[in-house]
Amino acid sequence: MPPITYKQAGVDIHEAGAFIKKISPFIKKTFRPEVFSPIGGFSGLFRPNIKNMQEPILVSSTDGVGTKLLVADMINKHDTVGIDLVAMCVNDVIVTGAEPLFFFGYIWWGRVGEKKPLNFIKRITKGCRDAGCALIGGETAELPGMYTRGKYDLAGFCVGIVDRKKIIDGRSCQAGDNIIGIASSGLHSNGYSLVRKIFSKMEIKNKIGAELIRPTRIYARVVLQLVKKVHIKAMAHITGGGFYENIPRVVPGIFDIHIKKKSWPVPLIFEKIRKRAELDDLEMFRTFNMGIGMVLITGQKNAGKALSLLEQSGQKAWIVGELREGKGRVEIRE
Repeated sequence: MPPITYKQAGVDIHEAGAFIKKISPFIKKTFRPEVFSPIGGFSGLFRPNIKNMQEPILVSSTDGVGTKLLVADMINKHDTVGIDLVAMCVNDVIVTGAEPLFFFGYIWWGRVGEKKPLNFIKRITKGCRDAGCALIGGETAELPGMYTRGKYDLAGFCVGIVDRKKIIDGRSCQAGDNIIGIASSGLHSNGYSLVRKIFSKMEIKNKIGAELIRPTRIYARVVLQLVKKVHIKAMAHITGGGFYENIPRVVPGIFDIHIKKKSWPVPLIFEKIRKRAELDDLEMFRTFNMGIGMVLITGQKNAGKALSLLEQSGQKAWIVGELREGKGRVEIRE
């Protein structure tokens, strides 16, 4: 029996090395002065600037894009999910008031030599530039036998930093505080298993695919500038679990969260989903972001200033509710 090489088994090491050379210029564009290692090492080195911090705290988050990847495959548009990957991680980091420092990405597929992986890296680097964090490492893995040609998955990991005295954790929340919602760009990266169940492949491909594939909005730069000028008491990234699961995670349980349903314009895509799936408010607000990607909680006196600053930065935002004394419940009413 003749020898069987690794390449014949489905893994081309030479091609993987060539891929690293192709992506290096894009990765370098994300580098910050603190990056302390070249591209292609076994690990990424980063020397954070902590001169103005009394007690620096590292903040980390990891996430993926989920079955939105299947929608990207249906419409053959794969140039936005790399931004989604970065957004899902950095948006979780910034809710503590932390600045995202660096990012790692993990991409695995059936074959590295395809064109899609290079597009992923380009969009991941764009997401990192938008967030102000450096892409300093990751993994690109060929997994023949687990993934057929053309199939892939993504995962990311982000590390940020915040001075302990500036951590935003909801402890200073009070009854009467305003809840500000910042507009999402659409579904972001949640609810796609339901969407794929209620809409046909043809509908997704020919009618709503472009809406569904919009990348998740990255809020890092605008939020980090805002917290320097306005006292923000708590923040929540509205992802899986929607309003009902995410906002209570950052608010003390002695308060109820009252959301005024018609205080912002809900994008049409959510109404299409509601009508097709015949869902009530509870299920919609528990599954989707309903047009609000990030929630901020601040005192009534600061709410106007926060809205003005967000508007100046190009973000649409509204006062969508308030905190009241209670038992940690979320109430969404007219």
